[in-house]
Amino acid sequence: MMPGWLPRLWRTSTGRFGLIVVAIIAVTALVALLWTPFDPQESDVRNRWAVPGWPHLLGTDDTGRDILSLLMAGARTTVFVSVGAGIIATLVGIALAALGALTARWLRETVAVLVDILIAFPVLIIAMMISSVWGGSLWVVIWSVGIGFGVNIARVTRPELRRVQQSDFVLAARASGLTTSQSLVRHLLPNVAPVFIVQLSWSMAVAVLAEAGLSYLGFGASVTEPSWGLLLADLQRYIGVHPLSVIWPGLAITLTVLALNLLGDGLREATDPTLRHRAAEIHTPAVVA
Repeated sequence: MMPGWLPRLWRTSTGRFGLIVVAIIAVTALVALLWTPFDPQESDVRNRWAVPGWPHLLGTDDTGRDILSLLMAGARTTVFVSVGAGIIATLVGIALAALGALTARWLRETVAVLVDILIAFPVLIIAMMISSVWGGSLWVVIWSVGIGFGVNIARVTRPELRRVQQSDFVLAARASGLTTSQSLVRHLLPNVAPVFIVQLSWSMAVAVLAEAGLSYLGFGASVTEPSWGLLLADLQRYIGVHPLSVIWPGLAITLTVLALNLLGDGLREATDPTLRHRAAEIHTPAVVA
């Protein structure tokens, strides 16, 4: 059975665009696990800088590698990083928000101070510092972005949890014998889901940017792993001679980040009843006496 929010998401232009683009990226990543037109790492010096056409639909780079195959293989890395960072951000954000909203006062204040301290450090700077010590890898990007945006999620979600916790229906549920953990799962998290979803979509979008940026600077994916950031770093040296080749990885990064942000906005509109109520009021014509 189709969830009730999915038709509402499809009716919004932003949600529809984000859903379509994210689905295309996900399907491309799945297909790339099994098949790409050419081996992404296979060089063919006889076909260096081939123009877009058959059989290289997007052309080739300076070593004769097929750009479409590189983009498809890079989509696997993008999906892996964004989903991994999103999972970690979810776990960290929910844990810190719950500790900062549902525990004793001394623990709530301690968590609030800890969140304020951690949020002062930029995610990309932390990732670069960790990469300089442990070496560049996708796991460094995933953990850095996941923890960094988990703190952001906790900071935004914590006051919402506190607000919902004081609602009459939550107080009545607690009075009927519902434990704190049961109340968190049944009442608190569903009511803060719209705010949480937007923050989570931003964290996944930033994970895509962080992976591309760190790989571009040499702190992310290794040279043996396909990455849009590495491809962009390789091709930008030839932007004055072959500008079209640089457009493809840049366009892939831009569309993915834009789609994730728009999908988050669309999900917020589709799942937040207060926004739907306001939209209904706006579109309902006023009766003039």
